[in-house]
Amino acid sequence: MTADTQATDTSDKPDYDSPWKEALERFFPEFLALLFPAIHAQIDWSVAPEFLDKELQQIGGNSPRGRRYADKLVRVRAKDGSDLYVLIHVEVQGDAESDFSARMFLYQTRLRDRYNIDVVSLAVLTDTSPSFRPKSFRHARWGCGIVFRFPMVKLLDYAEPERWAELEASDNVFALVVMAQIRAKVTDDAETLKRWKFRLMRLMYDRGHERALIEEVLRLIDWMIRLPAALEAELRQELYAYEEQYHMPYVTTFEQAGIEKGKILGMELGVQQGEANILMAQLQEKFGADSLDAHRERISTAAPEELLQWSKRILRADSPETIFQ
Repeated sequence: MTADTQATDTSDKPDYDSPWKEALERFFPEFLALLFPAIHAQIDWSVAPEFLDKELQQIGGNSPRGRRYADKLVRVRAKDGSDLYVLIHVEVQGDAESDFSARMFLYQTRLRDRYNIDVVSLAVLTDTSPSFRPKSFRHARWGCGIVFRFPMVKLLDYAEPERWAELEASDNVFALVVMAQIRAKVTDDAETLKRWKFRLMRLMYDRGHERALIEEVLRLIDWMIRLPAALEAELRQELYAYEEQYHMPYVTTFEQAGIEKGKILGMELGVQQGEANILMAQLQEKFGADSLDAHRERISTAAPEELLQWSKRILRADSPETIFQ
């Protein structure tokens, strides 16, 4: 067996598995329309796609695993009048891996053998290695050979200015998921990443989508782009101010989206303690450690409604007293 590339270091890195799996299942037509439009055009979307996650787990139980983020097996109906069903296997790969093409071939053969229908294998590469671009698996010995090709999309290509502009101009909501993943992977500076996260969330607001859709996509962006606790608190306050400035009906959008307030600082301690921790971090940053010490007990014992009100007041407060009046 031959490989398309050499593996790179796969040391401990953030895991994007959950947001990718949810994004693929929630926005599968949009995913294909954005990244694989020719395949999207061949599907009869009047028949809902069927996700076969358990079946895929059984197929791949003994297969080699690299650092992938998500894989999906979806049954769709072809739009050619034949009433033919096709399996689409999607592999989202997070790092360069020497055996990736071999694994794609292994899944293809196992799925075809089990279901005896056409299988289309798709690769989404989210790594930052420009040279990792597997598109095929080849094997040959003594005159016997195999060539297996599969469509591949490299998200890093969309970081180029022209391609990025296409994403920003797209009305496809999956473009925001792709942009969030790219920025999470290529941005090292936390402050810069915070600005990108705010920009992407603003794009979601500005496109005028329905509230439920906005909440879903905001949650995916929040999953994709993780910030240090203090910056996460700053970002949330900026979003509150943005919502209020433009009179948007999404007051405290993170809460509406099911994202717990203070989840970065206080997930284990519960929602209320997390909100208190965030407010205390803001207070210390803005007015100093002495001010925090003077109000720590009051914040720690406050009700959630009070914490929310104080978090909004701190945006325009000239002194600690104006926050707690």
